Amino acid sequence: MGKREDIRNVAIIAHVDHGKTTLVDVMLKQSGTFRDNEQTSERMMDSNDLERERGITILSKNTSIHYKDTKINIVDTPGHADFGGEVERVLKMVDGVLLLVDAFEGPMPQTKFVLSKALKLNLKPIVVINKIDKPNARPLEVVDQVLDLFIELDANDDQLDFPVIFVSGKTGVAKTTLEDSSEDLKPLFDIILEKVPCPDGDIDGALQVLVSNIDYDDYIGRIAVGRIERGTVKNGQNIVLCGGKENVTKNAKIGKLFTFSGLKRVEIEEAKMGDIVAFSGIADVNIGDTVCAPECVEPLPFVNIDEPTVSITIGVNNSPFAGREGEFVTSRHIRDRLFREVQTNLSLKVEETDAADTFKVSGRGELHLSVLLENMRREGFEMVVSRPNVIYKDIDGVKCEPMEHLVIDVPEEHMGVVMEKLGLRKAEMVNMAPGTQGYTRMEFKVPSRGLIGYRSEFMTDTKGTGIMNHLFDGYEPVKGEINSRLRGVLVAFEAGEATTYGLYNAEERGELFIGAGVEVYEGMIVGINAKNEDVVVNVCKKKHLTNMRASGSDEALRLSPPRQISLEQALEFIAEDELVEITPKNIRLRKKILNKEQRMKFENRK
Repeated sequence: MGKREDIRNVAIIAHVDHGKTTLVDVMLKQSGTFRDNEQTSERMMDSNDLERERGITILSKNTSIHYKDTKINIVDTPGHADFGGEVERVLKMVDGVLLLVDAFEGPMPQTKFVLSKALKLNLKPIVVINKIDKPNARPLEVVDQVLDLFIELDANDDQLDFPVIFVSGKTGVAKTTLEDSSEDLKPLFDIILEKVPCPDGDIDGALQVLVSNIDYDDYIGRIAVGRIERGTVKNGQNIVLCGGKENVTKNAKIGKLFTFSGLKRVEIEEAKMGDIVAFSGIADVNIGDTVCAPECVEPLPFVNIDEPTVSITIGVNNSPFAGREGEFVTSRHIRDRLFREVQTNLSLKVEETDAADTFKVSGRGELHLSVLLENMRREGFEMVVSRPNVIYKDIDGVKCEPMEHLVIDVPEEHMGVVMEKLGLRKAEMVNMAPGTQGYTRMEFKVPSRGLIGYRSEFMTDTKGTGIMNHLFDGYEPVKGEINSRLRGVLVAFEAGEATTYGLYNAEERGELFIGAGVEVYEGMIVGINAKNEDVVVNVCKKKHLTNMRASGSDEALRLSPPRQISLEQALEFIAEDELVEITPKNIRLRKKILNKEQRMKFENRK
């Protein structure tokens, strides 16, 4: 057996928005990974457009820095519970974690989620209190809260004795005590070398690599990423692929072998136990497979990924506007794209349905599914999507549904309305404590389906000041009926172009989603009704010329600006008999049955 003193493998875990990606940027810059004249962008690790826009990390990324003759491999992980599948398998590649906690917010639900995964795998955490330069930071209180969290998660004595370091990722400074003077991140690098165990294994044994991630490159195809558990791997070596979900055994050959240096993949000839490597040449490699030397085939155990809790159906766009705006519109296009996604997106499940042009897609939450839909829309797909439904489970003959642990921080004046709305959604309060700066923290246990459609309502009720986070919390017997939407919709009467006159009359009924000059079709949803019933409105109506007035006096009519709806809000908003039509240019809401008479017949039959 041998230790490799020249390598450290570490993952950065934290709640959304506590500054993981920004900290990695500074670590890369300060370790001299870039030449002085090299162009660098902010949040370099978030390479995907969606990640940049939303400011969240969705896919885990690998990078490395060199410090004092040691190579530190760093993996940046997502913070959202919806991408929990990513976090779990990434932790299999490392020996230690940096637990990043915001010096003002303290530990959040997600901190607990990612920390519990790390402690279960027996990883040694280093607690990094970030954003100490914030005006209202309270770093020492936060350290106490983190200790409470470790105790709550049954950490062992060794894990409880965690080192703490105070950091400002923005200014690029780290210190071991708040009084220290420091100008850079050296104390952080030193503590990583000192506290993160170096890889320990048999360098001379037979090769064994657990594949923890799959990358895709247009030129060289699938690239497997994993850590060498034992032995040495060489460019062009013959190997056996074994284990994994399907428990396969087949011979293959490694094409090109890469290691990570900074943000680049660098081709190398060989790598040893403890290295994190990427290799091409194996077409059907999957996450969880083990790569072994032919003379010693021993698959490694793979971590169980959390089950999906929410499903939607995705179908071919069959609206009157189908095929106008996208380039991939057939069921074959959609099918290929969904089955390709499943190969790298482990917590996603795709099933065929009775209808040839509709697929059932299950994921970890609305965000997880909406990120897939948004990516497909940008790639040029058109589709219609149903309302998200939770996945029920039969446990000992009892029908059970997924529950969420919901944590809400709101100013005191909004507590009443939040509690009332959550009561209607079958939430039970489990804890309430005064937070900081006039906020109160409330914790609830609530059915997952009770949260579908709640976020936008919550934002309205708290005038944008509330913060809400939730985490999957097991299955419980079904909690009874929940009425989701309390208002009906305004449905277009005929196809045509919306006019100011038509919209002005419709606006008396409620709130509009479209403005003048927008093309509509029969059965398209153009607004929300103030009452709890659906109303058909003619938004294409023109004002007729009479001898009393000119038809031009329309200009005097003033409309309120239409309400813009994002993809997530659209999914949350629609009812069972409605769909969201998604194209590269538009997101439209519509009834499943477009024709009014047919809709009424269907309702009466029910």
